[in-house]
Amino acid sequence: MTGTQFPDMAGKVVAITGASRGIGAAAARRFAEAGAYVALIARNRAATEEVANVINAEVGAEQAIPCVADVSVRGEVTAVIGEIVDKFGRLDVLIGNAGIIGPMSGIETADLGGFTETVATNFTGVFEGIQAAARVMIPQGGGTIITVSSGAAHRPLEGWAAYCSSKAGAYMLTRAADLEFRSRGIRVLGLSPGTVATDMQREIKTSGLGEIAQLDWSVHIPPEWPAEALVWMCGREADPWLGDDVSLREEDVRRKVGLIT
Repeated sequence: MTGTQFPDMAGKVVAITGASRGIGAAAARRFAEAGAYVALIARNRAATEEVANVINAEVGAEQAIPCVADVSVRGEVTAVIGEIVDKFGRLDVLIGNAGIIGPMSGIETADLGGFTETVATNFTGVFEGIQAAARVMIPQGGGTIITVSSGAAHRPLEGWAAYCSSKAGAYMLTRAADLEFRSRGIRVLGLSPGTVATDMQREIKTSGLGEIAQLDWSVHIPPEWPAEALVWMCGREADPWLGDDVSLREEDVRRKVGLIT
């Protein structure tokens, strides 16, 4: 990581949604390694507790705590952020990572219930997380909010109407939140990681639907790459991207993060 400036995360309080697997779990591990206290937020209690226990064993300290909440259910994100603040007294970083891919189908055959669930997870849940975090960060004098975005937020993909639409909405929330909160000390930006070797990619591959499903598994980046980028984005080197997405598809960004030389 020579030449890359990472922020000092020691003692900071970081909350990550969708933290029981994939990018969320990798990010929780990386923030804990950097010295932060990490609240892992996910629906699956057993999986979340297991990831937190593994992280604590690896870092040799109680840096990670499991928190159970479903971001698609109104009020649960707000409640769990309140619990985190009650425990630690503050919130320095929120990573809005929780997301689902389905339903993957054409618009004319899509299940409305599945579409609504995707919007509630990928869009409404992101809104509630931003709102709850801002209500904590403004009085304390600042913080960082990062949404995990997608290239699908910027272009349509066949059979992905629910995912693309919800991610596009979350991208606009990122822009709107930056417009409203930057002057009050809150840094808001998104990470577009590209295709990542996670369970979601396995779902996409199994569906066989669309161009992403046709990609060879070897082209997907490991979840540790976006995890590294998320830590880097908490520092001032990422300020040029405030209100926008940092794209890990770009070689210059990968170089800035220290992923390539």
